[in-house]
Amino acid sequence: MVTHMGLVGLGKMGNNMRERLRRAGIEVTGYDPRPEVSDVESLAALVDALPGPRRVVWVMVPAGDPTRGVVQELGTLLGDGDIVVEGGNSHYPEDQARAAELAERGVGYVDVGVSGGIWGLENGYGLMCGGDDDQVAHLMPVFDALRPEGPREEGFVHAGNVGAGHFAKMVHNGIEYGLMQAYAEGYELLSAKKDVVTDVHGTMRAWKRGTVVRSWLLDLMVKALEEDPQLAAIDDWVADSGEGRWTVDEAIDNAVPLPVISAALFSRFASRQDDSPAMKAVAALRQQFGGHATKPSAE
Repeated sequence: MVTHMGLVGLGKMGNNMRERLRRAGIEVTGYDPRPEVSDVESLAALVDALPGPRRVVWVMVPAGDPTRGVVQELGTLLGDGDIVVEGGNSHYPEDQARAAELAERGVGYVDVGVSGGIWGLENGYGLMCGGDDDQVAHLMPVFDALRPEGPREEGFVHAGNVGAGHFAKMVHNGIEYGLMQAYAEGYELLSAKKDVVTDVHGTMRAWKRGTVVRSWLLDLMVKALEEDPQLAAIDDWVADSGEGRWTVDEAIDNAVPLPVISAALFSRFASRQDDSPAMKAVAALRQQFGGHATKPSAE
């Protein structure tokens, strides 16, 4: 049973996870490059602070090089029976490669997709994990401390072998892209007909209970409109963090049609264009074949 663990990465989510674990009675030694939030001065000091046997270190840093660097260093510090938990948004093939490398030193590896954002401290985190049955069972006190209250199966899943957790989170985030795009498009259409719908915010707020489109994302949309009714303080530039692209890549590889998620991803790309060459081309084609009016360029 895990009663003391390490946590690497004390950013917006990691810091809240540390606090939620501590509230549940699990001692946490955290490491972050920022000394003002870190409990120890180095990864080596973190590992030294953990009691054996079967030390557990949860890695909660950005995917890519930061995660690779931390996991590689932990591989030199941990030993037989210890477990690395990777809770970022890594691409699932990397999990499988890391697990094989760590296994050569007898170190276990469990990948966990974590959903809940900055609200997880109070609401709990949705958890999707992949890994060995015995290692996942050993970590259940940690998962139970982090997941939302209620039935375990409604906030936690052991989705499969190593890689399954991050694959499930990848699909989860792809769905999230589509849901957010639908709410955003609905908001735009409501806003375009203000001569008919005079209370856009109230309309979306009224959808929060009883309707088939109610969700936490809708709640957050309503909250954003309460804070800034015209969304005037927010630029229309939208980033993507990788999972949406990977979801579409997997759909292509497996011949699975994902028109909604794909369109949502491409809409994010379009948001970054000050001037859309594609839409200019569409306008030009419409003018060529149908004589449709075009709007002169502002330049």
